[in-house]
Amino acid sequence: MKFSEFHEGQVIEAGPYLVTEAELLQFANAYDPQWFHTDAERAAEGAFGGLIASGWHTAAIAMRLVTDAALVGSESFASPGLQYLKWPNPVRPGDSLRLVADVVEARRSDKRPTLGILRWRWRLFNQRELPVLDLEATSLFRLPEPQR
Repeated sequence: MKFSEFHEGQVIEAGPYLVTEAELLQFANAYDPQWFHTDAERAAEGAFGGLIASGWHTAAIAMRLVTDAALVGSESFASPGLQYLKWPNPVRPGDSLRLVADVVEARRSDKRPTLGILRWRWRLFNQRELPVLDLEATSLFRLPEPQR
């Protein structure tokens, strides 16, 4: 999507995305090798009763869904960061995730008119409609000089 296609109040949906145990283990072993992400036997006796995905893996899945649904072919070039990031429920092998992204604000920068600023809230839900990720991101877009 182009920056001009975003508007306050817009809802963008994507998915489903199926989380496999193999993918969960591969990500965890590479980037977050804590036992509740990598050791099925030990995790079965842990607080979550089984393997759970790394929160960073969950965030990466959201990034993939957002990119495919809205950012491919856009003028997006960076993000200065997140306002907040929450993982209200764990992601488990076999979960099917769905993204809902709500546009909070889409505007041109007052100081740099060739900069588009998009604030949006991303939420992932599993197949039981439980939220598994909630964040607010800011994305930056390179825009042409405004017409005068």
